[in-house]
Amino acid sequence: MAERLKEIKSRTAIAKLNDVPTSPRKMRLVADIIRGKEVNNALDILKYSKKEPATRLSKLVRSAIANWEAKNEDNRKELENGNVYIQTIMVDEGRTLKRIRPCPQGRAGRIRKRSNHVTIVLGTKNQPAKEEA
Repeated sequence: MAERLKEIKSRTAIAKLNDVPTSPRKMRLVADIIRGKEVNNALDILKYSKKEPATRLSKLVRSAIANWEAKNEDNRKELENGNVYIQTIMVDEGRTLKRIRPCPQGRAGRIRKRSNHVTIVLGTKNQPAKEEA
């Protein structure tokens, strides 16, 4: 059991981005586009996306790729062959900065400046074992 967990951890790479000053809803729109995609394909999608969080996510995907390469130095061909994909991508709500804006008749309106945390886990697709005839 422990050996299997070690093997699974060796094949996966994690990258985190904390306190991104973008609302989680906007970040999730971009994250949903690349969830489950192969990493090179995901980078291409993010490169041509017009949304602002796409640039931050592309840097995070590149960081996850570097982490995966550090863990799997002997399997770098899997990255070129397209076997490395985005296994999970989670966008969680971060802290909210509360500000006050003046409103009519002496009132004050609240402004909520939201932030988020993004976590990406990369994994490899299991290749079917080649049977020798």
